[in-house]
Amino acid sequence: MENYDVILDYFKKADKPVNAGLVASETGIERKEVDKVMKKLKEEGKIVSTKRCYWEISNS
Repeated sequence: MENYDVILDYFKKADKPVNAGLVASETGIERKEVDKVMKKLKEEGKIVSTKRCYWEISNS
């Protein structure tokens, strides 16, 4: 599975907003790669920020 899919799946399963550091430690993917994928997910509208530096899957 590609990093993009792993990270998107992680957000779908998360029961609360998470930050990039937690995504990196929980998935085992390097932080720089997590930041890059999260940027793409934000641009696509798949994740939204609920408070500063915390993100969750978009409901739309």
